[in-house]
Amino acid sequence: MALKLTQDMVGAIAYTLTVDGEVVEEIASDEAIEYLHGAENLIPGLEKALEGKQAGDKFSVMVQPADGYGDYTEDDIEDVPLSEFDEADELEVGMEIEMVDDEGDVFEAIVLEVTDKTVKLDFNSPLAGKVLHYDVEVVNVRESTEDEVGMGIPMSLIDDFDDEDEDDDDYDDEDEK
Repeated sequence: MALKLTQDMVGAIAYTLTVDGEVVEEIASDEAIEYLHGAENLIPGLEKALEGKQAGDKFSVMVQPADGYGDYTEDDIEDVPLSEFDEADELEVGMEIEMVDDEGDVFEAIVLEVTDKTVKLDFNSPLAGKVLHYDVEVVNVRESTEDEVGMGIPMSLIDDFDDEDEDDDDYDDEDEK
Protein backbone atom coordinates (compact mmCIF):
# COMPACT_ATOMS: atom_id res chain seq x y z
CA MET A 1 0.00 0.00 0.00
CA ALA A 2 1.33 3.45 -0.93
CA LEU A 3 2.32 5.82 1.85
CA LYS A 4 0.05 8.82 2.35
CA LEU A 5 0.80 12.30 3.63
CA THR A 6 -0.30 12.30 7.26
CA GLN A 7 1.21 13.62 10.51
CA ASP A 8 5.03 13.31 10.59
CA MET A 9 5.39 11.88 7.08
CA VAL A 10 7.89 13.57 4.76
CA GLY A 11 6.51 14.70 1.44
CA ALA A 12 8.43 15.88 -1.60
CA ILE A 13 6.41 18.25 -3.77
CA ALA A 14 6.76 20.13 -7.01
CA TYR A 15 4.46 23.05 -7.74
CA THR A 16 3.69 26.18 -9.68
CA LEU A 17 2.41 29.12 -7.63
CA THR A 18 0.34 31.66 -9.51
CA VAL A 19 -0.90 34.95 -8.02
CA ASP A 20 -3.11 37.38 -9.95
CA GLY A 21 -2.45 35.38 -13.14
CA GLU A 22 1.33 35.66 -12.79
CA VAL A 23 3.66 32.74 -12.01
CA VAL A 24 5.43 33.69 -8.78
CA GLU A 25 7.35 30.48 -8.09
CA GLU A 26 7.95 27.21 -9.87
CA ILE A 27 9.56 24.08 -8.42
CA ALA A 28 10.10 21.31 -11.00
CA SER A 29 9.63 17.66 -10.05
CA ASP A 30 13.36 16.97 -10.39
CA GLU A 31 13.96 19.74 -7.81
CA ALA A 32 11.04 18.83 -5.52
CA ILE A 33 11.19 20.27 -2.02
CA GLU A 34 10.66 18.16 1.08
CA TYR A 35 8.57 19.13 4.07
CA LEU A 36 7.47 17.43 7.29
CA HIS A 37 3.70 17.04 7.22
CA GLY A 38 1.99 18.54 10.25
CA ALA A 39 5.03 20.56 11.35
CA GLU A 40 3.89 23.85 9.76
CA ASN A 41 6.67 23.80 7.16
CA LEU A 42 4.11 24.97 4.57
CA ILE A 43 1.30 27.51 4.63
CA PRO A 44 -1.80 25.97 6.27
CA GLY A 45 -3.98 25.91 3.15
CA LEU A 46 -1.42 24.03 1.07
CA GLU A 47 -0.63 21.55 3.83
CA LYS A 48 -4.34 20.87 4.38
CA ALA A 49 -4.80 20.18 0.65
CA LEU A 50 -1.88 17.72 0.76
CA GLU A 51 -3.39 15.67 3.62
CA GLY A 52 -3.91 12.05 2.50
CA LYS A 53 -2.21 12.49 -0.87
CA GLN A 54 0.38 10.00 -2.14
CA ALA A 55 3.26 9.96 -4.63
CA GLY A 56 2.02 10.60 -8.15
CA ASP A 57 -1.02 12.65 -7.11
CA LYS A 58 -1.47 15.91 -9.02
CA PHE A 59 -4.01 18.57 -8.09
CA SER A 60 -4.78 22.29 -8.00
CA VAL A 61 -5.78 24.28 -4.94
CA MET A 62 -6.79 27.89 -4.34
CA VAL A 63 -5.57 29.17 -0.96
CA GLN A 64 -7.32 32.18 0.55
CA PRO A 65 -5.25 34.78 2.46
CA ALA A 66 -6.38 33.49 5.87
CA ASP A 67 -4.84 30.08 5.05
CA GLY A 68 -1.86 31.57 3.21
CA TYR A 69 0.19 34.60 4.20
CA GLY A 70 -2.62 36.38 6.03
CA ASP A 71 -4.38 39.61 5.28
CA TYR A 72 -2.49 42.75 4.34
CA THR A 73 -2.49 45.02 7.37
CA GLU A 74 -1.51 48.64 7.83
CA ASP A 75 -0.27 47.70 11.33
CA ASP A 76 2.74 46.05 9.65
CA ILE A 77 3.93 49.36 8.20
CA GLU A 78 6.39 51.23 10.43
CA ASP A 79 8.48 54.38 10.36
CA VAL A 80 12.04 53.63 11.47
CA PRO A 81 14.57 56.37 12.24
CA LEU A 82 17.04 56.79 9.38
CA SER A 83 19.84 56.75 11.96
CA GLU A 84 19.24 53.00 12.50
CA PHE A 85 20.59 52.21 9.03
CA ASP A 86 24.36 51.89 8.49
CA GLU A 87 24.06 52.44 4.75
CA ALA A 88 21.10 54.83 4.69
CA ASP A 89 22.29 56.54 1.52
CA GLU A 90 21.81 53.25 -0.40
CA LEU A 91 18.14 52.80 0.54
CA GLU A 92 15.69 53.03 -2.36
CA VAL A 93 11.91 52.77 -2.60
CA GLY A 94 10.93 49.21 -3.51
CA MET A 95 14.12 47.69 -2.09
CA GLU A 96 13.77 44.54 0.02
CA ILE A 97 15.83 44.65 3.21
CA GLU A 98 16.33 42.56 6.34
CA MET A 99 15.94 43.99 9.83
CA VAL A 100 17.11 42.30 13.04
CA ASP A 101 15.30 42.97 16.31
CA ASP A 102 16.79 43.02 19.82
CA GLU A 103 16.23 39.25 20.20
CA GLY A 104 18.12 38.51 16.97
CA ASP A 105 15.01 37.64 14.95
CA VAL A 106 15.25 38.57 11.26
CA PHE A 107 12.36 40.29 9.47
CA GLU A 108 12.09 41.15 5.78
CA ALA A 109 10.62 44.47 4.77
CA ILE A 110 10.07 46.56 1.66
CA VAL A 111 11.13 50.21 1.66
CA LEU A 112 8.08 52.36 0.92
CA GLU A 113 9.54 55.83 1.52
CA VAL A 114 12.81 57.44 2.56
CA THR A 115 12.89 60.91 4.11
CA ASP A 116 15.72 62.84 5.73
CA LYS A 117 14.67 61.45 9.14
CA THR A 118 12.76 58.18 8.66
CA VAL A 119 12.34 55.12 6.49
CA LYS A 120 8.80 53.78 6.01
CA LEU A 121 8.97 49.96 5.95
CA ASP A 122 6.31 47.43 4.99
CA PHE A 123 6.73 44.21 6.98
CA ASN A 124 3.76 42.48 5.29
CA SER A 125 4.65 39.45 3.20
CA PRO A 126 4.56 40.34 -0.51
CA LEU A 127 1.87 37.62 -0.74
CA ALA A 128 -0.25 38.95 2.16
CA GLY A 129 -3.85 39.51 1.13
CA LYS A 130 -3.42 37.47 -2.05
CA VAL A 131 -5.32 34.41 -3.25
CA LEU A 132 -2.72 31.77 -4.09
CA HIS A 133 -3.23 29.20 -6.86
CA TYR A 134 -1.06 26.10 -6.59
CA ASP A 135 -0.70 23.35 -9.19
CA VAL A 136 0.94 20.59 -7.15
CA GLU A 137 2.55 17.22 -7.83
CA VAL A 138 3.39 14.91 -4.95
CA VAL A 139 6.73 13.47 -6.05
CA ASN A 140 7.48 11.26 -3.04
CA VAL A 141 6.18 10.30 0.39
CA ARG A 142 8.34 8.60 3.01
CA GLU A 143 8.41 7.96 6.72
CA SER A 144 10.29 10.52 8.79
CA THR A 145 13.11 9.78 11.19
CA GLU A 146 12.98 10.51 14.92
CA ASP A 147 15.53 13.30 14.35
CA GLU A 148 13.35 14.91 11.69
CA VAL A 149 10.29 14.85 13.94
CA GLY A 150 12.37 16.26 16.81
CA MET A 151 13.71 19.10 14.67
CA GLY A 152 10.42 19.70 12.88
CA ILE A 153 11.99 19.62 9.40
CA PRO A 154 13.34 16.98 6.99
CA MET A 155 17.07 16.27 7.01
CA SER A 156 17.28 17.43 3.38
CA LEU A 157 16.62 20.98 4.58
CA ILE A 158 19.48 20.68 7.07
CA ASP A 159 21.68 19.47 4.22
CA ASP A 160 20.64 22.52 2.16
CA PHE A 161 21.76 24.83 4.98
CA ASP A 162 25.09 22.98 5.16
CA ASP A 163 25.62 23.41 1.40
CA GLU A 164 25.04 27.17 1.73
CA ASP A 165 27.53 27.41 4.60
CA GLU A 166 30.74 26.97 2.60
CA ASP A 167 32.89 28.99 5.03
CA ASP A 168 32.36 26.53 7.89
CA ASP A 169 33.59 23.09 6.87
CA ASP A 170 33.08 21.58 10.33
CA TYR A 171 29.55 22.91 10.85
CA ASP A 172 28.07 19.41 11.39
CA ASP A 173 30.79 18.45 13.87
CA GLU A 174 30.14 21.52 16.01
CA ASP A 175 26.43 20.71 16.23
CA GLU A 176 27.14 17.23 17.58
CA LYS A 177 29.41 18.35 20.43
